[in-house]
Amino acid sequence: MGMRIALFATCLADAMFPEVAIATVTVLERLGHEVVFPRGQTCCGQMHINTGYQRQARKLVGHHVDVFEPYDAIVAPSGSCVGSVRHQHAAIARDPVLAERVAAKTWELSEFLVDVLGVVDVGASFPHRVTYHPTCHSLRMLRVGDKPLRLLRAVRGIELVELPAADQCCGFGGTFALKNADTSAAMLADKMRHIVQTDAEVVTAGDSSCLMHIGGGLSRAGTGVRTLHLAQILASTL
Repeated sequence: MGMRIALFATCLADAMFPEVAIATVTVLERLGHEVVFPRGQTCCGQMHINTGYQRQARKLVGHHVDVFEPYDAIVAPSGSCVGSVRHQHAAIARDPVLAERVAAKTWELSEFLVDVLGVVDVGASFPHRVTYHPTCHSLRMLRVGDKPLRLLRAVRGIELVELPAADQCCGFGGTFALKNADTSAAMLADKMRHIVQTDAEVVTAGDSSCLMHIGGGLSRAGTGVRTLHLAQILASTL
């Protein structure tokens, strides 16, 4: 019997990268689960919390909790947004107990596949040379460890190459990239250099935000390396 899973799409998927949300649904449905899209969902409030707008965030957090509370599991293709739900929501929510309950059943995609469903091989095929960038929130806040790599290694035809200094931040950090543009650009240059060293055709990650930052740099530099979210690779078939 499949689970009733709610897709927590995230602002970036909704506004800029809908294919990432679609790929997430594709993978979960292929594994036999019903995925629903709660239409009332909005921003989870992470941007507001991180930039000090706690009062405005409280409304968003309350709304998020109300929208997602009825579901068995909530899955998002973003370590960043899940990190906020899990580690920030209860601290500012009007109803911390309810916020904790929703947080406890909110999962980043790789965590959900490996830890909850117990699946590593999702039936994907992607015959390309790929390197993986572990985003800061997934690495340090959620501690997803090697789960994305385990999922990628099970993809048919993939050539997975290790990224040098993989654990270094790409320099995005949300508003950090705007407020500290020079530092952000220097961090991005380091990350791009390491990506190019791998000779990968594709760099993948679990967060569209970091991939947007990295992808912009790789494109401007004319490297020919493209970015794809982990969900898109896992959704790929021959």
